Amino acid sequence: MRTLDEKETTQVFEKLFKFTGNNLKNIVESPSHEGPDPDPGRYCFRLCKNRVYYASESLVRRATNIGRHNLASLGTCVGKFTKGGSFHLTVQALGILAANAKHKVWLKPTSEMSFLYGNHVLKGGLGRITENINPGDGVVVFSMSDVPLGFGISQRSTQDCRKLDPNGLVVLHQADIGEYLRMEDEL
Repeated sequence: MRTLDEKETTQVFEKLFKFTGNNLKNIVESPSHEGPDPDPGRYCFRLCKNRVYYASESLVRRATNIGRHNLASLGTCVGKFTKGGSFHLTVQALGILAANAKHKVWLKPTSEMSFLYGNHVLKGGLGRITENINPGDGVVVFSMSDVPLGFGISQRSTQDCRKLDPNGLVVLHQADIGEYLRMEDEL
C-alpha cells in the first residue's frame, strides 16, 4: 500500500472530476471521524495491488501493521489501473459519486432492470434529467425513488434528449449495482 504518484493522482482526479465537477473538493476535504483520535482526520487515496482505495488517514495508519500480501482491502475501492496504465472507476465508487454527482439521470421503473443487466439507457426509459448535461459528461443513474443504480457517460446533451426518438441512446453504461451479482469473483 502506497500513496499515489503525481501521474496516478492526476488520472484519478480527472476521472472523478468528470462525474462530480467542483464537488471533487468535498471528496478530498471531507473530515473523517473514524478512529480513536478526538480530532477529525481526512480521507486519502492509496494504491494497493493496482486498485485505488479511499480511506481515512486513521485507518491507513492502522493498516501499516498488516503485511502487504495479507491486506485484502482498505476503505472503499474507487477504481483500478489497467495493465495499459489507464484508470477505470468501479461500481464500489457509486456511493461517493452519488453523494457528490454534478449530473444525474433518473430512470422509469420499467427500464431499471434493463440498466441493471448492463444495457445502455434509452430515451424511452428516461424519467428525469438534470440541466446542462453535455455529450461526454459523467452522469450518475438513479431510480425514481433516488436509489443510485450506477453511472455512465452521457451520449447526448439535455436539449438533444428532449427531441430524441424513444429508441435513441442517452447514457452509455459503465457500471451498475447488478455487477455485485454478475462479477462477484472479480470485485
